[in-house]
Parts: sequence; C-alpha cells; structure tokens
Amino acid sequence: MTGTLVLAGTPIGDIADAPPRLAAELAGAEVIAAEDTRRLRRLTQALGVTPKGRIVSYFEGNEAARTPELVEELLGGARVLLVTDAGMPSVSDPGYRLVAAAVEKDVHVTAVPGPSAVLTALALSGLPVDRFCFEGFLPRKAGERLSRLREVAAERRTLVYFEAPHRLDDTLAAMAEVFGAERRAAVCRELTKTYEEVKRGALGALAEWAAEGVRGEITVVVEGAPEKGAEEVSDDELVRRVRVLEEAGERRKEAIAAVAVEAGVPKRVVFDAVVAAKNTASR
Repeated sequence: MTGTLVLAGTPIGDIADAPPRLAAELAGAEVIAAEDTRRLRRLTQALGVTPKGRIVSYFEGNEAARTPELVEELLGGARVLLVTDAGMPSVSDPGYRLVAAAVEKDVHVTAVPGPSAVLTALALSGLPVDRFCFEGFLPRKAGERLSRLREVAAERRTLVYFEAPHRLDDTLAAMAEVFGAERRAAVCRELTKTYEEVKRGALGALAEWAAEGVRGEITVVVEGAPEKGAEEVSDDELVRRVRVLEEAGERRKEAIAAVAVEAGVPKRVVFDAVVAAKNTASR
C-alpha cells in the first residue's frame, strides 16, 4: 500500500491558532518535510511535541530535487507531513510540485486545515467577500508588475495579494495608477500577531502612507472593478488609462480599444478624449 501525503496548515502568527490535529500529525508522521527546519523546531517546542519521524528541508531551492525522494517515501507506505513557515503549503509556498507528483502516482493526499492569511485579510478588509480571487505575489520588476495589474484591471471580484514590506509602496502606487487612485483597498499587516494592523482607504492614500515605510508580513485586499456603465468615467480618466497601457508597451489603437471596453463607452469617445488632451498639451 502507498502512504499518505498530509498538507498541514500552520499558524500565521499566534501559535494558539494551531489546529489540534497538527500536533498529532507532527508526532506521528514518518517523514516531515519543512520549509524551514529551525521554524519547525520552534513550532514543535511550542506545541510540546517530539517528532518521531525523519525531518528534511523542503523549500524553493531544493523542491525540484527533493520531490522524487519524497514520492519514493510515499510509494513505500510512509506518512509524509508537509509544513511551511505559515499558512497552507502550496499557497504561495512550496508544495504544489509534490502534490502534483503524488496525485500522478495515485498517492492519497489530505490536509490539516489551518489559519489562512488570504481568508483572514479578506474577512477583515471590509470589502465584498462573496466573490474573490487570489493573485499571490506580483512580479518584482515594474514593467511586469504593471502588465500583471492591467490583466485584472476590469476584474469585478475582490483581489487579494501578498507583498513584501519593502515593495509595498511601489505596489500600491502601481495599483493606484492602473486601478485608479480612488479604488478602495485594505493593507493587512502582521495578522494575528502583537502588532496586527489593518489600514483601509483609497489606493492613492494608502500608497502615500506606505511611502513612510511599513514592516511585517503584508496581505493587500483590493476592491473589484465597478460594473461597466455603473460609473461615469471622465475624459481625463480615460486619457490616463490609455497612457498607462501605452507606457506598458501597447500601441495607442489597442490601448484605446481596451479602455473603451473597460469603461463601457464607444471607442470614438476615448479617441476624442486622447486627441483633445494632445491638442491641449501642444498649445
């Protein structure tokens, strides 16, 4: 018989949030694959658990090489527990490659549900929660980041992102540029920890706030785009959106067409606004 792969959610901050099953799985697994073995030791000590199984590291740098080894353990009947530093493995953390390989070999895969920064931030944001999409981390390069944001500029569902604190100001500024400075958002910092903070407001204002420097683990929740035709978009805003697309590499014709679709107006309206702005600037 093959073994079982267990994906274990770990606390995102407060150790008291650890699910009861986590301690039992840590104590009983034959193999524990941990993103950071030092953090794992702190976790087991806090939970009063002494693992009996073999502990191996499993992080981004060795994920590809270690996956076949763990699959062999599973095929040999072992119960393999996968834990990451915080939250659920494979959600912007190592794990997807191992899950896919295990599924391919018909190995049973299960999970110990645990705290989620995505759902916690979404619930605390004060923004619509009935429909949402998780976008993970944005690209580090400015051009790629803008391109990724443009892809979801018209997305109606609430958007959830992870971000590093030292890139937060640039990310919020890019969001304000693409989505509009008045789009509502919430920056959730240090969730469930001592210095937990949820900063809510318009993207433009949040970008100014973040420019002063922000620390900690960050989750950003952004309001979805308004329904097409539900708001009146000014000529200045139409021109701004065209410029964003042009700066990202799109030809003006395609940029005008894309903005017209997003704003729910005829292409001629956007074209006339761009021409008028050009004429005004040349005077």
